[in-house]
Formats: sequence, structure tokens, C-alpha cells
Amino acid sequence: MLHPSYADLINVVNSGVEEGEDPVVNSRYSIVMATSKRARQIIAGDEALVDDKGKKALSVAVEELNQGKVKITSEDEEDEECN
Repeated sequence: MLHPSYADLINVVNSGVEEGEDPVVNSRYSIVMATSKRARQIIAGDEALVDDKGKKALSVAVEELNQGKVKITSEDEEDEECN
């Protein structure tokens, strides 16, 4: 079992959202997709943003998300950045 919990990760990700705005994520599915995408990036050779000695890529991705080292963006925001 990974620590922190899904609920803790959702709270961390949504901590920067101002009152009245939609949350960045509101489901465990969103957290799973974001951490798995980041884990694949690490496996592909991206540098880990936290200490990764002896840890698997998914554990590193969860820790990065929990510490606020990576940000989850919506697909709409990604499309805007590409233009």
C-alpha cells in the first residue's frame, strides 16, 4: 500500500485552488492517471525531483506529487501551452 492515501493526495493537489473554483482533481482515477504518467516519464529517463534511491518509479511519482514537485494540469491547459 502506498502512503499517502488517495484522499491526502487529492487534498495536496487541490490545496492551491481558490474558493469557488473547480478542484484540479476530484477522483482517485485522476490521481492514478497523473502518477502513472509521471512514473512512465521517470522510467523513460526524466530526472526524479525527489530522492529516488532504491525506490520504484511509481513510489517516486507519488512522493513528487505529495511534495508538490509536480503539478497536474487539465488537458485543456496542455493544449493551450502547445499552441
